[in-house]
Amino acid sequence: MLTDLISRARAGDGEAFRELTEPHRRELQVHCYRMLGSLQDAEDTLQETLLAAWQGFGGFEGRASLRTWLYRIATNRCLNARRSAARRPAKAWDVPNVQPPEPTGLGEVVWLEPFPDALLEDAPLGPEARFEQTESISLAFVTALQALPPRQTAVLILRDVLGFHANEVAEMLDTTVESVKSALKRARAGLHGRRLGDSPPAAGSVAEEAVVAKFVRAWESADLDALVALLTDDVYLSMPPIPFEYVGRDVARRFCAGIFQASRRFELVPTRANGQPAFGAYLRGADGVSHGVGLYVLTLSDDRISAMSRFENSILGGFGLPRSLH
Repeated sequence: MLTDLISRARAGDGEAFRELTEPHRRELQVHCYRMLGSLQDAEDTLQETLLAAWQGFGGFEGRASLRTWLYRIATNRCLNARRSAARRPAKAWDVPNVQPPEPTGLGEVVWLEPFPDALLEDAPLGPEARFEQTESISLAFVTALQALPPRQTAVLILRDVLGFHANEVAEMLDTTVESVKSALKRARAGLHGRRLGDSPPAAGSVAEEAVVAKFVRAWESADLDALVALLTDDVYLSMPPIPFEYVGRDVARRFCAGIFQASRRFELVPTRANGQPAFGAYLRGADGVSHGVGLYVLTLSDDRISAMSRFENSILGGFGLPRSLH
């Protein structure tokens, strides 16, 4: 059956090609997202990958598996995208009636976007994979990957996340096994010391639900003390594409106080992103309608919140969330 599909696809049968590649589509999208940190960029690069695979399918010789061949195309398309300068630029602070405190720092990965859990499917991991599925898609991990040089990012994902062997990665990247090993060593060193997440409770567990429920009550009631009590001492706040970053409970308190003092009353609609609890945030207007103002993604550490990222309202639709609540 597989041989017949390959023969038909080589002969130009588009339906056979789709049948061959569709089982790999979602995991390739996740791969492109890890490489690029942007859901939109990942989708664009996935489309380029499938087009290149279709146009070049006559050259697929079957020496490697179809999955490996597709990963080779996708990875090299992602490397091209990483090298280009066409990245989403930083934005100025644009929250009306709120004067933010001086940021602790300015983030460089302003193009970061969250990935809906609804699109996540467990990609097959090889025997050499070093990361768990949830860790390998977390916002902290994806952010850290963006700070690595492109080829180091590719090697680390292919080896430590997906578990491809060194010789397979070398063939994908048209390089030597020695170069792959060297790049992997440098990539691992580059990740060392970065915030890659702590010890989150299991997704959907009673422990996770307890923290999330406390956060929702505190945020919707603008209870600053209750909110701050949930934060770790080194809590990290970010808001791509606005580059402002805040580290530490004290500055987080000042930041959230400014939000709450603007007489803002929110409604939060739960969803999940990057294997983490997330919420569509809606601000109640004078017309009685709650308008979407963004998406919050929480990073949990035991029974506390160690990070919160806020993203623009333009991504709500990708999570199946409306732009307003009536």
